[in-house]
Amino acid sequence: MLDRFAPLETTSLRLEPISPARAAAIARGDLSGLEVGEGWPQPGTTAGISLALEHGHPPGWLVCFSALVVGDCGIRAPADAAGCVEIGYGLAAPYRGRGLGSEVVAAISDWLLGQAGISAVCARTEPLNAASRRVLEKAGFVLVDTSGELTRYEKHRP
Repeated sequence: MLDRFAPLETTSLRLEPISPARAAAIARGDLSGLEVGEGWPQPGTTAGISLALEHGHPPGWLVCFSALVVGDCGIRAPADAAGCVEIGYGLAAPYRGRGLGSEVVAAISDWLLGQAGISAVCARTEPLNAASRRVLEKAGFVLVDTSGELTRYEKHRP
């Protein structure tokens, strides 16, 4: 099981691990000490962080662009028996459409695939969410299932 995350750098972003104390503060709506970009936190941010804390796994990363927190990302649950872990990610609306989502997804998926016990990273998105599907495809994910309400993408260890 992953018990902590490392800071990650991309061309445009810094992904900063969320400490348990910071996660608890964000879950309470306390953003003190953070410089946040317009539109962050998003509606799902608090729920995702609270769920991570409740299940005892790392709450993920804050996505920082020009010293502003503009998004968040992390794992939705520990890896399954086959070593597949599902990720979730989101950027505040003013920061979408710039290629930042693909940077986030590539960084976290590549880092996760370098961890012991992780053989694949998956993500789900709505079939009509073309932007999210493009993010995943640009980050090297392959569409594997379209049978449910959500499409499923996977990226495997090279």
